[in-house]
Amino acid sequence: MAIQRNLPKMALAIIAVANVYTGFGHPGYRLKIPNGINVPNPCTNVGGLWNAVGHNVEIGGGTLNPFGKDFVEAGESWTQTLCSMDSDNDGRINGFELGDFNCSWFEGQPPMGDATGHPGICEPMDDPKCIGINKDVSCR
Repeated sequence: MAIQRNLPKMALAIIAVANVYTGFGHPGYRLKIPNGINVPNPCTNVGGLWNAVGHNVEIGGGTLNPFGKDFVEAGESWTQTLCSMDSDNDGRINGFELGDFNCSWFEGQPPMGDATGHPGICEPMDDPKCIGINKDVSCR
């Protein structure tokens, strides 16, 4: 009888844990791109790092940003094509923003340089050309 009374509570607990887990970006993907664990947060006056590089929300979940969509189309791996694209249309190729200036990085290798921007969020965010592109980005 006690188990039957606690079933709704247990079900809610399982759902809550599942939502917390799926609410975050896939941390393993950060290792599949150069400087994936060191991408700067592009939000004005926030600082820190953007943990879910392919998402419009820093912690992940929700819709993919343009880089996230291009990453999926590239087979979820860093390719010459993905490196040379400008996913967020800010005038800098993905490789430049992630420190792979000549698109030669491969998984497990240290990046050639530091990440200088975010490949999926147009920067600077307050630039008129970026405002529409970033309409789904959350800086909370």
